Parts: sequence; C-alpha cells; structure tokens
Amino acid sequence: MIEFNYQNDFIPIDEVVYSKWLEQVALSEGKTIGDLSYVFCSDEYLLKINQDHLNHDTYTDIITFDYCQNGLVNGEIYISTDRVKENAVSFRESETNELHRVMSHGLLHLCGYLDKTEGESDIMRAKENEKIKMFHVKQ
Repeated sequence: MIEFNYQNDFIPIDEVVYSKWLEQVALSEGKTIGDLSYVFCSDEYLLKINQDHLNHDTYTDIITFDYCQNGLVNGEIYISTDRVKENAVSFRESETNELHRVMSHGLLHLCGYLDKTEGESDIMRAKENEKIKMFHVKQ
C-alpha cells in the first residue's frame, strides 16, 4: 500500500494516478511494494529529520528510510517541496518533472540503487529519467 502525507501546504497529488505509476516503477525493477509512505514537507521539517536521524545539518530534497524485507519494498520517503521548487528552477525543469525525479529517486533507493559514487549517480540519473517517462504512459 502506498500512502501520501502532507506536512505543509503542498497541493495534494492525484494519489490514484501516482500510486499506479509507482507500482509500475517497482514492477519494472522486479519489485513489489509492501508499505510505502511519501511525506511531502517543508525545508525546515526535513532539515530537522536530517539533523535528528542522520546527523547532517544541511537542507536536502529527499530522505529515504529503507524498511525493505522479504522481497517487499517498504519505506518512508520524505520530500521537501521547497527544495523541489528551487531545484526545478536551478535545473530548468518543470516542478512536476522535478517532483517525479525525486519521487522515483527515493523508490529506486528502496529497489537497491545507490548514488554515492559518480558511476552510481550516473546509473541513478538514467533510471530516474527512464521512470519519469513511465509516468506519461497511460496508467
């Protein structure tokens, strides 16, 4: 089950459409979603999580907590909608495309992809682009 939570004034997404897309993203990686939660929040909300749980004192666009077990994708994905908006401008992307990038990024982490090295980051970016294109396929 995919759950969406809003901790700020972010306009809710079409949860049915997004759930179908995310399920297809997981399936395309040979995975099945168990319990997955997306939390849309502010910079400050995510900064506090970053400080409290990861000992990082920096803003970030996403934090993913991996609870995968028994072959099921389980986790919590926190997304700063403030960062999504800023990054969209910086990367010259639409806010929607940037949101899709970040949402797929978190799910890809839960599917086993990393992004610590340049090579891993290149693979992650290619996978994000592939998954973003899947959103535009009729769900």
